[in-house]
Amino acid sequence: MDRVAHLIFDVESVADGELVAAVKYPHESLSAEEAIRRFQEELVEQSGKTFIPYTFQIPAAVIIAKVGVDLDLIDIVSLDEPRFRPHVIADHFWRGWEAYGRPQWVTFNGRGFDIPLMELAAFRYGLSLPAWFNLSGPSYKQCRNRYNVESHLDLHEFLTNFNATWFRGGLDLAAQLVAKPGKLAVKGDQVQAMYHSGELQAIADYCRCDVLDTYFVFLRAMVLMGRISRGRERELVAAARDWLEQRRETNRGYADYLTHWNDWVDPWETGEQT
Repeated sequence: MDRVAHLIFDVESVADGELVAAVKYPHESLSAEEAIRRFQEELVEQSGKTFIPYTFQIPAAVIIAKVGVDLDLIDIVSLDEPRFRPHVIADHFWRGWEAYGRPQWVTFNGRGFDIPLMELAAFRYGLSLPAWFNLSGPSYKQCRNRYNVESHLDLHEFLTNFNATWFRGGLDLAAQLVAKPGKLAVKGDQVQAMYHSGELQAIADYCRCDVLDTYFVFLRAMVLMGRISRGRERELVAAARDWLEQRRETNRGYADYLTHWNDWVDPWETGEQT
């Protein structure tokens, strides 16, 4: 079995209404859902958006793609499916990283959201992470150092030179640049309502699609860095598609992703460069 060298992941999270009520409205006896709705209304007035800060959130689904040394897709797992217990998700997330020998995390904007949310989940649930919070020794070797890409490669930071520019369009745009589906029917701001409706599996399936987009953006980043050739990228993309085809009947997320699949056209091979 190929050694897992990269863990590409995405988190879907939801607001903890009881926490929102206790912190924001301690004297108003609001229910969890009422507190979330009030907070979202205030956020809309302030910024036009309903997204509640990650500090009030818990993980609802975490999907991780295991990627080998040769950048091949080994597996995709959904943590604590079908129960989706936040404390178990957090524990599996960090223990899995340790069990696989602390491979590189790969995200899209994960330094600003996904990793802090999972760190805070560990704080909330009393998990000990000495290997991650390795605060002794040179700071550049510490896992949480922003520029330690061996520990965590945030593709958003890579594409923006550590946020020197604004990457308007996000993962959706980055995925479509390499002819992959990008955002499908479900959007991030719908997850809270889906969670309250008990649609946990649908949330996880949506999250799988984001992880797949991130994997294909990661492969193109490896081309850009000179780690692999375009020819090797095509081989890896084809192998990943075969992997998905074998599983499309058992997972709606994979089926939806393949329905919207496109193959990137290499202009250097079609003569468009002339």
